[in-house]
Amino acid sequence: MSCWVPGCPALSMCRGLATLPITCLERAKDLKSRLGILLHKPELGHRIKTSGKLQLSSRWRDSSQEALEWRESFDQLLKSKSGVTAFHTFLKTEFSEENLDFWLACEDFKKTRSKTKLASKANRIFEEFVQNEAPREVNIDHETREITRKNLSGATSACFNEAQAKTRTLMEKDSYPRFLKSASYQDMTKQATSRGISKRSHT
Repeated sequence: MSCWVPGCPALSMCRGLATLPITCLERAKDLKSRLGILLHKPELGHRIKTSGKLQLSSRWRDSSQEALEWRESFDQLLKSKSGVTAFHTFLKTEFSEENLDFWLACEDFKKTRSKTKLASKANRIFEEFVQNEAPREVNIDHETREITRKNLSGATSACFNEAQAKTRTLMEKDSYPRFLKSASYQDMTKQATSRGISKRSHT
C-alpha cells in the first residue's frame, strides 16, 4: 500500500530499502530463516522425545499386566519372553547386556543334541563371553573361568553350568533390583494397576 503523505515514515522506509543492494536483502532473508530454525529447534526436540516415549509405552502395553508378576522373583522375570526383552532393554542402558546374552546362550546350548554342534557351540560361547578379554566378557572370577575352560575338552550340555550360575546370581543381586526401580518398569506397573482399577470400576 503506497503512502502519498509527505514525510510519512513508511514512505521513507520503502525508499531506504529500495536503495539497498539486492545482496543485502537476500542476506537479511537468509538470517531471518536461520533464526526461525534455531527458535523452533527446542520445540522439535521436545516433540521427538515425546513421540519416543509414546512408542516405548505402546511396545510394552500388551505386557503391562504380566509385568506385575516380574517383581515377585527373578525366576518369574526370566520365564517371561516379554520380561526378558524388557530386562535386556534396561541392561543396554547400563552397558551390561552381555550377562543376559550369555545366560540365554547357555540356555540355548543346553538344548543342543548333536555332539559335533555341542563342541563348536561351546567354543564359540567361550570365545565370545568367557575367555580373558573376550569381546563381550562376563564378570566371573578366575577360578570359574578356568573350570569352564577345562570343561571344553569334553564338552557336555553342563560345561557352562557354573559360569552361568555365577552370572545369574550377579544379575539377580545387582541389575534386577535396579530394573524394578527403573522409570520404564515403574511406568509399566502403573499402567497395569490403572487398568486393573478401570476394569473393576466397570464390573
